[in-house]
Amino acid sequence: MQVTVSEMVQIGIGLRQPHYAELLENRPELGFVEVHSENFFADGGAALAVLRGVRSHYDVSLHGVGLALGSATGVDSWHLERLARLVQRIEPVRVSDHACFGRAAVTDKGPVMHANDLLPLAFTPASLVIMENSVTLVQERLRRPLLVENLSAYLWFDDADQLSEPAFFAELCQRTGCQMLLDVNNLMVNALNAHAADPVVACCGYIDQLPAGIVGEIHLAGYCENTDFDMVIDDHGSRVRDAVWSVYEHALRKFALVPALVEWDTGLPTLEVLLDEAAHAARLQAV
Repeated sequence: MQVTVSEMVQIGIGLRQPHYAELLENRPELGFVEVHSENFFADGGAALAVLRGVRSHYDVSLHGVGLALGSATGVDSWHLERLARLVQRIEPVRVSDHACFGRAAVTDKGPVMHANDLLPLAFTPASLVIMENSVTLVQERLRRPLLVENLSAYLWFDDADQLSEPAFFAELCQRTGCQMLLDVNNLMVNALNAHAADPVVACCGYIDQLPAGIVGEIHLAGYCENTDFDMVIDDHGSRVRDAVWSVYEHALRKFALVPALVEWDTGLPTLEVLLDEAAHAARLQAV
């Protein structure tokens, strides 16, 4: 099935440095490209110049990994100001980050340290308040809604006050006006690591619990199996698995034409391979 230009309007790829020159030279049909916000925080330099050049041809989605929205110590003001400056310069089509924590004070009076990782939350009312406050602060500074991504997690909290993850996101979006960045691959990684009897059914059940209109973007990626630890890792290092495509099709039936992104961060393939994955996502949207 041939993919038309109009069908690529909702489909993007993660733009990484090895593909900068080829993308700008060939300008393939894409709805948008997505970059990691923190890589462009400098006030000048080659990276920012490239991003400005890309922005003249494509919509850009800024995807962050450092806001640590679920941290009890709050959002780092320096990080937020840098993000706000980047948003002003690039005028992105969307801005997103993760439902995680990453900042904590070592002692009561000590400095706040950043773990440089996406650490999972306990989905409790207390965590919800922290997330609500952080998302509200970010949205007020950026003057736009934020998209918040569900995490691939490698541990779970056993808490009597625990909410279901879909209920947590539904309440967060209702309280703040943010939207969810639904990472379908993360759903699959978590279902596999939880040894779900049928991981596709588990992922689709998660999606069915989300309210209509909550999802503003979908992420697609590959995962790998670590046989030494009997664990699946969200490494963004391969093509999207067939099971993940199946869950994506289920998400399309519920949320219709939501922008979708193919992520690939390790063992980068040729740009042609990335575009082939994006074209497959477009074909599924067109069905």
